[in-house]
Parts: sequence; structure tokens; C-alpha cells
Amino acid sequence: MKFRISREDLLKPLQMVSSVVEKRQTLPILSNVFVQAEKGKLTLVGTDLEVELMAVTSLQDAEDGDITLPARKFVDICRTLPEEADITISVNDAKATVRSGRSRFTLATLPASEYPAAENVTGAFEFSVEQKDLKKLLEQTQFCMANQDVRYYLNGLLFEVDSKTLRTVATDGHRLALCETTSTANSSEKKQVIIPRKGVVELSRLLSDSDGSCDIKFNNNQIKFSLDGVTLTSKLIDGRFPDYDRVIPSEAPQTIIADRETLRQALVRASILSNEKYRGIRLQLENNRIRAFVNNPEQEEAEEEIEVQYQGDEFEIGFNVSYLLDALNAVKQDQVELSMIDANSSCRIKGVGDDSSQYVVMPMRL
Repeated sequence: MKFRISREDLLKPLQMVSSVVEKRQTLPILSNVFVQAEKGKLTLVGTDLEVELMAVTSLQDAEDGDITLPARKFVDICRTLPEEADITISVNDAKATVRSGRSRFTLATLPASEYPAAENVTGAFEFSVEQKDLKKLLEQTQFCMANQDVRYYLNGLLFEVDSKTLRTVATDGHRLALCETTSTANSSEKKQVIIPRKGVVELSRLLSDSDGSCDIKFNNNQIKFSLDGVTLTSKLIDGRFPDYDRVIPSEAPQTIIADRETLRQALVRASILSNEKYRGIRLQLENNRIRAFVNNPEQEEAEEEIEVQYQGDEFEIGFNVSYLLDALNAVKQDQVELSMIDANSSCRIKGVGDDSSQYVVMPMRL
């Protein structure tokens, strides 16, 4: 096996696939990337057995063959070579030699035959979506995913599709985010899968704001995304996602309209003196204003007063201020709408005039 390629053509796909490779692996071969030269194409693959990333780029001068190389070392070598350098890689006697100009590196290899390949996504449901729409769905919801929760089905993102709508939902049990866009999928029934956190994070890195399409196929066990010469395959979480419709308040008579940035900045200032562990904030709702109160175990206090549009009942309610700020940061509109039923109910947050994204934050007892 031998091939020659420019640094720029190799480095970008190599960095993509090596991002899924874990530093500490029980199986040595999982620290490597799979490299194959065949029919004028270079295929690179990285996996941790949960998520697999494959990138394909073209080759001009190559002898066919395959091998696996240590991911981190291979990336570091390519990254530190001069820009526009040409790289030649050859394999002999279980050693790979990387040459560029006057530089030469010899790397240990492991046979490609031992590299674990992702199963084909058979019997899959298939459809396409624009990259920018999929990127928005992930950005607007993924921050609400749980992290290492014992309720394993919360450590991921619900991916739901029917004939009209593609929807993503994430929750950690204390807050929820939902975003949706129109779907061209030919599905007569609602289909749901849960993508694990790592799969969501890696997919977010690949997506751009372009009109280019992303082809998606999934069955009960795996989901595959194909875009711009890159394919991401992820195992799915086997579990039942909570019924999110029951969490979102449908009737919420207490409605506040506020300038998003004014409210966000006031909460940021107040949060400076919040309890570092519980991050609690008390909101007093009064006629056309909100008063925010924060205190901490050091007996320090902060108070903010914000002018808003509000004509409902006067009451006080507590929240985790970080959750409120995350939701406000996700809203893109200048005006934000906060809806509640009473002092014990959750708060629904969305941009005024935008029903595609909604956020729900549960109250805190303070």
C-alpha cells in the first residue's frame, strides 16, 4: 500500500474521523483510524463502537491497500507539517512510513482486518433534510440533554419524524427543549428514535449552514447521516422517551412579553450572586414588571427590576437561573414570551411569533 496526497486534502477528513476515537480504549485497535486506498479513493474511518465516522476523499497516485494507524499521532504529524506540503504514506512489514519533504515518521500499525466495521443499516426508513435545518434542530435543543443520568434514555436526543414534521426534543428531567421543521419524509406514521449524546455532538460538528442536503436512514438499532463525502453512523438508545406533550403547558393564562436581551442581561447580573450549587432565582410578577431576587449562603443579595408587558395575577416563583438563561440564549427573536399557569407550574419560553422552538423550565422551591 502506498499513496500520495496533499496535507490539506488529508488533514480535514482525518481530524473529522479521529474526533470519535477515545484516548483511553480497552481494545488497542480502537485507538487507531482505518485507512484504505482503493480505486482512486482514500477512505478514513474512526469508531468507538457506539459512533462511527467515515470520510472519503480522492487520490491521484496510489497503490491499493488498507491498514490502521494510531489516530492521535497521525493527526499530530499531519497538523504540524507545513501548509501545502505533500505527504507520502507507504506500508511495509507492519510499519507505516509517513514522508513529507525532509521529514520522515515510522508508525506502528495494526491489521485492517481486525478493525470493527459498523453494521449496514438494513430495513431502514430513509429521507433527506437540508443541512441548515438539521443544524438548527440540534443547536436549539441539544443543550437540554442529560449527562450520565441513570435514566439512560435522557442521555440523548429524541429524533421524531412524520409526513409533515421533523422534530427534535431533549430533556434532563428539569427542563425541556423542542424544535421542529417541515418534513418531506414519506411516512404515514410517527417514527421516533433516541440518538446518544456523542452522536449528536459529532453530527453538530459536521453540519454547515448550507442548503446542501443530508441523507438520513435509520432502523431500530442504528441511524446513518450522509453529507459532503462524510458518513456518520450511530447506535441508538433503546428506551422509551418521556411523553413531551404532557410537559408543555397548553393553557397558560399568565403571559409575559419581554425584550429578550434586556431580560437576559438582568438575569446574568443577578446570577453572579446566586448559590453556586442550586443557582436559584426568585421572580416576583407584578403589573408590567418582573423583580428578580437572588441570595447565597454568604448573605449576599442581588435585585433586578425589568419592565415587561404583563397584566396577570401577582405571584412569586422560583427557577434555576442557568436554565432560564440557556433558553433565552437559544431564542433568536428580539421579543420573548414566558407563559405560566401559577406559582407551582412550569414556565414555557418561546420567541414572539415563532412556534418552531419551545422551552420548558420546571419551577424550584426556594
